[in-house]
Amino acid sequence: MPVGDCDALREVLIAEGARTVIEIGLAYGSSALAIGEALCSTGPPNPSHIVIDPFQASAFDNVGLEALEAAGLMAQTTFFEEPSSSVLPRVLGEGFTADAAFVDGSHRFHEVFVDLYFLRKLVRPGGLIILDDVEWPSVAAALHYFDLNLGWQPVAIEGRLTARRLPEPFEPSFSDFIPFIPVNP
Repeated sequence: MPVGDCDALREVLIAEGARTVIEIGLAYGSSALAIGEALCSTGPPNPSHIVIDPFQASAFDNVGLEALEAAGLMAQTTFFEEPSSSVLPRVLGEGFTADAAFVDGSHRFHEVFVDLYFLRKLVRPGGLIILDDVEWPSVAAALHYFDLNLGWQPVAIEGRLTARRLPEPFEPSFSDFIPFIPVNP
């Protein structure tokens, strides 16, 4: 992720006072370093960063993990080298709650949708879900469903990132479904 977008990610997390963040997609680690810096800035007690990337070793030669280790951020980081569709329900079952999430993993519609479905339950009401690559139709379509049907609210953020604030949880009636189509966020 470009430096300017990492700066924007760090700044919004600091402004939110985030102490717990879930990140989907590690790759080379630039966003993870920005999140780690934000968590260090908000201070103790116990900042927590869950990072999920099933391809860290196979596609990225562990470069992202090595960057976190070199920065001294592994003490606050829990890493899962598994698909997010397996990790998120397990973390939810353990009662974990996050202040924010950053999504830059799979760009397949069904996988983004599943990530957002579980993050809706993991990120506290009023918390943020921040996404990269919403210009991809598959990512935009998944996000648009949650905007239309679950009342997610846009939050201004610099650069190419997109952010949404989560409302108090509610379950709409099945008859209140609003059809969604891909749109530009």
